Amino acid sequence: MLPLSRPVHLLFIAIAYILGVAVANHLDAKINLAAFSLGLTFICLAQISLNFLVEVFRPINEPILPNETRAERFRLRDRLLVTALGFLGLAALCAYFLNSLGHLNSSALTFLGLSFFIILVCAVPPFNLVRRGFAEFFFALHIGYVSLALGFLLQADKFQRLLPVLALPLTLLAAACFIALNFSSFASDIKYERITLLTRLGWQRVVPLHHALVLAAFCLFAAAPLAGVSFALIRPALFGLPFGILQIILLRSIANGAPPHWRALNLTAATLFLLTTYALTITLFLH
Repeated sequence: MLPLSRPVHLLFIAIAYILGVAVANHLDAKINLAAFSLGLTFICLAQISLNFLVEVFRPINEPILPNETRAERFRLRDRLLVTALGFLGLAALCAYFLNSLGHLNSSALTFLGLSFFIILVCAVPPFNLVRRGFAEFFFALHIGYVSLALGFLLQADKFQRLLPVLALPLTLLAAACFIALNFSSFASDIKYERITLLTRLGWQRVVPLHHALVLAAFCLFAAAPLAGVSFALIRPALFGLPFGILQIILLRSIANGAPPHWRALNLTAATLFLLTTYALTITLFLH
């Protein structure tokens, strides 16, 4: 079941959460290790549960793993459902402990609730928005905004303007990453009639959208001083810009008919988000 937990998603959500803690550290909040650990455990369990439930409620005609039999598919779904519900229970227990220890202010509680809400509307019928072509944006919201904000709000008392300045462009980069990752499975998605953003809109529309998301993210970073944030704090995010440009070039060449280099595209997409988030995290911890 490890591949179905999508380790890349867990890496994304963990580093985004730590960035939120780095923001709190930069603003002179005292970092509480118990709140840090419980919050990180919560958000990782929530993400794994989301990924498992997406597979549980996958249409019956779609395989979960390659070369599986119908009986194996049903057994795997049962195991995934039990595991997802167990992880959600553990996530709720983490929230209970956070509240008992006095770390759960109203703002943090809002984002905890938003995390559960995203799981519900994304994966569980009758909503099941993942099957309607909105998965990329909800996954990006959970990773780039909810996780980051929760990391901050479990250490600080109230929302700060630095949060959206960082979270909005990172959410756009996460969405662009998930769109890029979808291209390698496009043929399979067409075969099994999966509705993703790519199959819903077509690559002719999605490719420009992907480019716009990447460029908009770095424009938002560059515009941070307009929100009263020192550009010195944001400048390290620009280390990811060359990877953003490379990602655009790779996807553009595929759209123009060049032989696809899926591994290079997928690695570039993941590196763009991770490097940008990591550079911001280190900077905020050091300042």
